[in-house]
Amino acid sequence: MTEQHSSALHRFVEDDDPGVLTLIVDTPQGPHLRRIPPALPLPSHIDHGSGAEAAAHTAAATWGMPDFVFQQAAHAAKGSGQRELGDRLLLAGQRGAVVQVKARTIKPKPDAREAGWIQKVAAKAMSQAKGTVRQLRMVPAGMVNGRGRTVSVDGSAYEWIAVFLLDHPHVPENTVATWQPIGMPAIALTRRDWDFLFDQLRSTTAVLDYLFRAAAEPPIPLGEEPVRYYEFAAADAAAPPKDVDAELVGPGGTLFSAPQLPQAPAGTDGTNVHLMIRIMRANRFTVLSDLDRLPVSARAEWGHLLLDMLRDVPRVPDEHCKWRFRRMLDEDGTRQLIVGAATRFDAVIKASFSAYVQLRHHEVTSRTGRTEESSTLGVLLTPRHDGRRPWDTSTVRVHGDLELSEEELRVYSEGWNRALEDGAVGVND
Repeated sequence: MTEQHSSALHRFVEDDDPGVLTLIVDTPQGPHLRRIPPALPLPSHIDHGSGAEAAAHTAAATWGMPDFVFQQAAHAAKGSGQRELGDRLLLAGQRGAVVQVKARTIKPKPDAREAGWIQKVAAKAMSQAKGTVRQLRMVPAGMVNGRGRTVSVDGSAYEWIAVFLLDHPHVPENTVATWQPIGMPAIALTRRDWDFLFDQLRSTTAVLDYLFRAAAEPPIPLGEEPVRYYEFAAADAAAPPKDVDAELVGPGGTLFSAPQLPQAPAGTDGTNVHLMIRIMRANRFTVLSDLDRLPVSARAEWGHLLLDMLRDVPRVPDEHCKWRFRRMLDEDGTRQLIVGAATRFDAVIKASFSAYVQLRHHEVTSRTGRTEESSTLGVLLTPRHDGRRPWDTSTVRVHGDLELSEEELRVYSEGWNRALEDGAVGVND
């Protein structure tokens, strides 16, 4: 049978297996069938509770980025004892999530009693998350990310959300987890919900943005998050584009509008083009956060363009250099992403690209007047020909007032603006 949730969304329920979730989404391209698979299997070599935590970590690190998934490096001191921090943290940009994973490790009881148990562990999870954030705000703690690197996390630097993540073989139907307010956004998900969001979006930043958005809405039954996701996605697809001053990026700027939440899973346009965005990411947390802000819906198109750039820039005579660029400016004008490709890499190319990034940052901030809160990330791809890897990646990130002198601005502008106007040296894509 089929349950209709909105004019553009239907849930298909198989009578012989009510646990199977299949959604039928009406899109401009026609009906889209989305089968939501079960959560990732638990590791067999550790106990159930720890296995659920590890599986949640694996999903976030595999489909998101391991750099953004953290667990405690050590116990934080609390008086004469130790206080255990949250099971897992997600950190990207200025947002963070404390993820408390709770697993049903014994045979479930009748539905009424099982629902009561879920309410009890939900309240406990939220209390623990609140304590974790409070502790991190009092005393920064060393947290280890999925690449094994330790980062000092100051809780005051982040906007937090608490996530209660339930691993349960059969959640009673229409169970809505509740808890007392904890002074920050909070949301309850099943592990299948969690895996779905990361598989659908393939971006930690996008998942965090979704969690904050969903937490502002009335709570829904556990296990129904994919339904809410597609209701949000349908609303995004129908929403008119926001007004953005495309001229902030200079003549020829184009307004690109895409729904915040895509209806098709990220990566359906081809694995290689999405890998272009993933491989490009540098190993610094701030740079990764900036790059992870690239809208999910735009990543396939960017990936295709970057591959085309790398194929194109070597096609020039010896001793010449060809440049190609793609720029993106957030709608509030405070974050700019520049990706360039050049024929080769040397000291002159490095200095030229740095000048380009600084110039574009200065031009935008001069028009917006939001200098102190603005940043620009530049990523330069240059082909390699030694067989070790296809290309090198170099990054430049600038923030705030660069205090460029009049002479620097004159040189940078003469070098870049005149060259691009003449079409002799570079191409803005």
